[in-house]
Amino acid sequence: MENNNWLYQWSRVTYQLTVVIIAALILLLVQVWYVANPPVEQQDFSNHPFVKATQEATKSLQASLAPSPILWKGPDPSTIPNNPSGDSIRYGRELIANTAAYFGPKGSIAQTTNGMNCQNCHLEAGTRPWGNNYGAVWSTYPKFRARSGTVESIEKRINDCFERSLNGKPLPEDSKEMKSIIAYMRWLGQGVAKGQAPAGSGIMDLPYLDRPADPEAGKVLYEQKCVACHKKDGQGQLAPDGKTYIYPPLWGEHSYNVSAGLYRLSRLAGYLKANMPLGATWEKPQLTDEEAWDIAAYVNSMPRPNKRFPADWPDISKKPVDHPFGPFADPYSEKQHKYGPFRPIKKWYEQQAQAKATK
Repeated sequence: MENNNWLYQWSRVTYQLTVVIIAALILLLVQVWYVANPPVEQQDFSNHPFVKATQEATKSLQASLAPSPILWKGPDPSTIPNNPSGDSIRYGRELIANTAAYFGPKGSIAQTTNGMNCQNCHLEAGTRPWGNNYGAVWSTYPKFRARSGTVESIEKRINDCFERSLNGKPLPEDSKEMKSIIAYMRWLGQGVAKGQAPAGSGIMDLPYLDRPADPEAGKVLYEQKCVACHKKDGQGQLAPDGKTYIYPPLWGEHSYNVSAGLYRLSRLAGYLKANMPLGATWEKPQLTDEEAWDIAAYVNSMPRPNKRFPADWPDISKKPVDHPFGPFADPYSEKQHKYGPFRPIKKWYEQQAQAKATK
């Protein structure tokens, strides 16, 4: 009996000791795993491909379920009046749609531009929502622009495009052509209150990336999505008349120069997101935000006319964060100003403004 009792006690102690050892081992393993795998809230999964794909799918779903905003779209050309004023408006529209036929390398009036049409960048003769349209031109000009440091007239703004996007020479401000383009923009702006920029005017703003835009990734995307129209060499497609472009060159001597608005990455990325490739719209985009930024980076990394305007940005602290040429008021490089990331630059200026306000 005593032997059996001793055996029972020994078995019980052995069992308890075994349980303690196993529990200790489990606790140790949990601690090792915890060190190697901190809690989810301490990990940054923001760049994980699955998370990004889920976020994009969520955005698309939210966009499809949200009510569509009412965006500005230009009036129907058939409503242009049949009188001398209407003739001027129609001629202005024709100049926007087929600029190169009049001012390109084979232009009938002068040979002063690169061969692109205003419509190649200002889609549907400047009437398409988020298509770099003219919806806010008549209502907001004259206005102060930090780029020139002056109050600019509509004539000045139009000639900026002729000199930068068309890499050409300005129109005489008293010319029939200038007056007709202004008449067209005035007609487009009918019903827009003075000082107002209607929803959908200009170019869509995209959220900044948390990384630099990648020209190499953009090249791969360009070859997948853009070459059908703009060709692998980026030189676009001439119309059958040999004077104008159906699809414009995106780089090279016949494209926009480095002082054009689309040479800023945010402007080109927003334009691409809402309008490209062919068939895309702001409601049904074919590019993700990241793809738009990367394609823009590739396009703007390619050679183009290096025309500069030394008087631009007299106050360098007013340069946009994606203006790619120094000098800058901030400590960031030209490369970061061209490709990003842009949030640190924006934050720096916000901190400077806050510090100034609290003095």
